[in-house]
Amino acid sequence: MSYVRDLYSANQLPIFQNRMYGSEVEARNCPLGDVRLVEDLNTGLVYNAAFRPELVVYDQHYQNEQAVSAKFRAHLEEVAAIVERGLGRHALIEVACGKGYFLEMLASRGCEVTGFDPAYEGSNPAIEKRYFAPGTGVTGRGLILRHALEHVVAPLEFLAQLREANQGEGTIYIEVPCFEWICEQGAWFDVFYEHVNYFRLLDFTRMFGTVHESGHLFGGQYIYVVADLSSLRTPAYVEGQRVRLPATFGAGERHMHAETNQAVIWGGASKGVIFALRRMRGGAPIRTVIDINPAKQGKYLPATGLRIESPNDVLPRLSEGTTIYVMNSNYLDEIREQAGPTFQYIGIDHE
Repeated sequence: MSYVRDLYSANQLPIFQNRMYGSEVEARNCPLGDVRLVEDLNTGLVYNAAFRPELVVYDQHYQNEQAVSAKFRAHLEEVAAIVERGLGRHALIEVACGKGYFLEMLASRGCEVTGFDPAYEGSNPAIEKRYFAPGTGVTGRGLILRHALEHVVAPLEFLAQLREANQGEGTIYIEVPCFEWICEQGAWFDVFYEHVNYFRLLDFTRMFGTVHESGHLFGGQYIYVVADLSSLRTPAYVEGQRVRLPATFGAGERHMHAETNQAVIWGGASKGVIFALRRMRGGAPIRTVIDINPAKQGKYLPATGLRIESPNDVLPRLSEGTTIYVMNSNYLDEIREQAGPTFQYIGIDHE
């Protein structure tokens, strides 16, 4: 019998924080769902007990491409080096490869890689528009699973299906957000409805009997593991490894004051959606949203209905000293270099 320990709750968050909307009205009327993070006291894994998978259907309006940033491209180069070191360069499979950017990066480095994603909309013949599952008829020496496992109900069963699809063997690279970083930073703006699971590095050392390599990436915000799929096992809860969530997590007024200079946010992705929503509900709404991704510009954030604009459209309108909340401090230097010294920059994930 499964029993759990409650960790954190957040009500009425957008089902999709990375779905862009064509109008303010549509965005404000987006579907919402609740979050109830719990720690399973049998396995030690953390998940949203209020998650309803039937609400989550990805389509062409979902937009989460981060590779427009040079900082993020550098991160992907680091990941590619780990993949080559841990999985080799031949007979690779990328599960849930999305728009194919990382797969094509690997291919440009001389890797032999096949991608699987039923939502893929491009024309790369190396990507199959279906799930990698038992019966696919394709196997690889190495499997790549980047930022997918946090979206999957029953992650252990999902990994077991990948193992079966790959004939019970192979090496897997897994990359997910780091829940320890979220806890340590008090990053309530990093808890989303889309993410049903929240992982710590030690979770993977308990899930796999053989781990070849593991560590942190992207300023500690992500974790990764390279492990033998054949060694997958059900983790056991360890009392000394229980989740340590700060008692004040999500309860404070961090960055919730109303500025006299009409603050804006830079980053119209997941963190920006949750941050802007909390500000609006707290009576200190954000003025506008900046994002360098052309696919997001002119669209509207879910729940708040804020319009996303390009830096070139917004920056000339801002007065000197305007507060710009940077949604991810990994991009702070990049943003400051682009926008100049005129404004006040605050990274929300650092005090």
